Amino acid sequence: MARKKKTRPVLAGVTILGLVGASGYLTLELRKKDEPGVTQVRNVGVLNGNRDKAAGPGTAGDRWSRLDHPARSVLRGADGQIKAVLSDGARTATLKGPERTFAEPAATASKVSTTDWVRLMPKPWTKGAESEEWFRTWYKQYADSREDDIFAIAFQYGAGAPERKEKDGRVIAGDANFGPLNTTGAEGGDLRLEQSDFYDYIGAPYPFRDGVIGKPEAIRARSLDCSGFIRMVLGFRSRYPLMSSDKSGNGLPRTANGMARSKEGTDVLPLKGIAPKDRPSAIDQLQPGDLVFFKLDTRTGQRLDHVGMVVGHDTEGHLIFVSSREEVNGPTIGDIGGVSRLDGNGYYAKTLRSAKRL
Repeated sequence: MARKKKTRPVLAGVTILGLVGASGYLTLELRKKDEPGVTQVRNVGVLNGNRDKAAGPGTAGDRWSRLDHPARSVLRGADGQIKAVLSDGARTATLKGPERTFAEPAATASKVSTTDWVRLMPKPWTKGAESEEWFRTWYKQYADSREDDIFAIAFQYGAGAPERKEKDGRVIAGDANFGPLNTTGAEGGDLRLEQSDFYDYIGAPYPFRDGVIGKPEAIRARSLDCSGFIRMVLGFRSRYPLMSSDKSGNGLPRTANGMARSKEGTDVLPLKGIAPKDRPSAIDQLQPGDLVFFKLDTRTGQRLDHVGMVVGHDTEGHLIFVSSREEVNGPTIGDIGGVSRLDGNGYYAKTLRSAKRL
């Protein structure tokens, strides 16, 4: 947003994303050959593959505990290993499952191998909800599910990702741009335009619950700006409620600033201000699936102007996030235009201002 942008590198080959094998375990394979430059999600083995399928919370040996900052409930198995983390006020839940590796060799050497699967619950978590029927039903369905989670969906828009279509032929996933080229030629202007939402990407009107109809612009087809990408993944695909703007309706607002300042979810790193001194002093509370908010551009005044999603620690121990950026013209975990790390003193680490768990 605040930096001059580059176009996405040209990719060779066709990528494939699918469920492979009859074992019921998810294999995300974004290409048949190891061609450089294509965003990858691959299965690297199944953890505890011989264990019996969990019957849900209350399985013999399971136990619950409570932690603070933020307030959350943790489910552990008989072996003491974490099986689920559920935060008060948030609908996103982190469940443990087969290990996956996320990589984007065209833009970064970082690889994130993780056993975290992030899913959306039907209700926000509250203390004691493990005893409620809605949660027991939901957990039984998803504890061992290999259906696409929020991370799998997010990586369906990276470089080289293949198209996915609904039955009516609408494309709902595939390599996304950040936005159309800015042809105004204004000095100091960005290379690509912002304001491409999820309905621009799919090219179809979207009826919001407040009565507003989101009308796609043809010039923005297959494009998602940073907040549009988050709304696509969490809203249109995962069914988190969406506002038509920052002010109308209820649910997830339209912009990064609206999301950061909304009452949705729970604040993991509370927003204290937009100045460099307001950078969070510690990020230990962050977990996969959290939204992170940045102040990149002085032209946006008091507004936060970028949002991403925490993926996890890479193989070198750095905390990585994914977001849609102008530098690579679309969703990325790459380092082009700024190292995609939340720790240290890189471009994005220094501009981090807050985080939220939806």
